[in-house]
Amino acid sequence: MDWVDALQRLRAQRTPSVLVTLAMVRGHAPRNGGAKMVVTTDGLFGTVGGGNLEATAIARARELLADGASEPELLTLTLSDKATTEYGVQCCGGEVTMLLEPVRVVPTVAIFGLGHVGLELARILARQALRLELIDSRPAMLAPDRLGVPGERGILGDAVADVHVHHLPVPESALADLPPGAHVLIMTHDHVEDLAICDTALRTDGLGSIGLIGSRSKWARFQAQLRDAGHDDEALGRVTTPIGIPGIRSKDPAAIAVSVAARVLQLVEETVAVRGPAG
Repeated sequence: MDWVDALQRLRAQRTPSVLVTLAMVRGHAPRNGGAKMVVTTDGLFGTVGGGNLEATAIARARELLADGASEPELLTLTLSDKATTEYGVQCCGGEVTMLLEPVRVVPTVAIFGLGHVGLELARILARQALRLELIDSRPAMLAPDRLGVPGERGILGDAVADVHVHHLPVPESALADLPPGAHVLIMTHDHVEDLAICDTALRTDGLGSIGLIGSRSKWARFQAQLRDAGHDDEALGRVTTPIGIPGIRSKDPAAIAVSVAARVLQLVEETVAVRGPAG
């Protein structure tokens, strides 16, 4: 498997990795500039030349993965009998510089409910490097004439995100298919749907965060009903409501969407910082 196929497979599997490129070669080296390999915590695809230079690059790549690093870095090694690394001597006579690039797992955000706020929120988040799941029980809310077609036309025409649109009569069923670390935003047209999604989300392991739009009185009613359904205070603490950053008082859908989007991006960054590139 070459490095391109390896990266595609790892991305599909949501496995973080580091792409190592032999960026610059001076003198003699085992491989020419441009050689690449992909490193995971327990796997390796391709080669940049073997020997101590490759072993050193692999070790450093795995340190980056363990640290959850997101910034690339350069690693320069001299290949001479006077330069000894932890992995021995490689006396080709040259010097190589390798570029180590952490490849983050793309975060997932799921929006349940594409009403006025959900639509504006989708418009904003579609411009981010995310996997964006849009779920609604009403087909009209997801019609191409309203949403547009990702990458082609309409409000999602310039989408950067990997957008998936789901019409589901039982929207909470989408939770079972979300990847670990997904951030869930609940803002449907129906409080019964909102409650069902909250209940199912609290029974779903591995979600990154759960956000619920609504008032304090709505959440007070939901808490009582969720406790009756068997959820304790610790579980209820997983739900954030109201959602969004503080200080924005406007109730305009676009303003609410800006507030919620800002908080979602904060959560994505916090997840990366705590858990590493898989988030």
